[in-house]
Amino acid sequence: MNDSIEWEQAVWAVAPRDVISAVGVDTERYLHSQLSQQIEGLSDGDRVLSLLLEPTGKVIALVGVLRRSTNEFVIDCDPGDGEHVLARLQRFLLRVDVALTLAPADAATPDDVEHSRVAQGWPRGGHEIIAGETIPAELPMLAELVSFTKGCYPGQELVERMDARQSSSPFEIIRMAGDLYVGEEVIVDDVAVGVVTSSDGGAMLVRARRRRDS
Repeated sequence: MNDSIEWEQAVWAVAPRDVISAVGVDTERYLHSQLSQQIEGLSDGDRVLSLLLEPTGKVIALVGVLRRSTNEFVIDCDPGDGEHVLARLQRFLLRVDVALTLAPADAATPDDVEHSRVAQGWPRGGHEIIAGETIPAELPMLAELVSFTKGCYPGQELVERMDARQSSSPFEIIRMAGDLYVGEEVIVDDVAVGVVTSSDGGAMLVRARRRRDS
């Protein structure tokens, strides 16, 4: 993974996405309690990337969170993930002043956007991220999605435990050159190393068994 990539400025980061508006006097506090990233203290116009997790620690979606004003935030996610994100955020919406509204993406992702995403190794819902199944430690940019200093949020225990023990998941998302189809097995030196999750223009993302030295 190229650490110099400016994720927020990449072409696929501004592609059409499902959007959820969150409005109300308790919005900042509620989102901070539900997301893996630091939300409290964001200035108007600030946007951060975060994970939305199940209480078990499995990933629901990778989301962007933009603060528009004191009591208004916008949450964006991959097309098709909006309903999962909305349902998860509504699950613990008890006795708080927060209104959530979903606006699905209104256009398909252009081919050049998908090519850029795969070439740069960025995970996408339904491909590298399977809602309720993917473990955060599988993702290549976990450090950019999680605050290890904030208070509790659903799913934090798994993230913190793996970090504290310096343990890793059995699988990881890696980039490889090739033109196999999604779902095909990748064979290297007669050994099955993983399964293709995205493929475009000679670049592939593969859910691979983690190497012992990684």
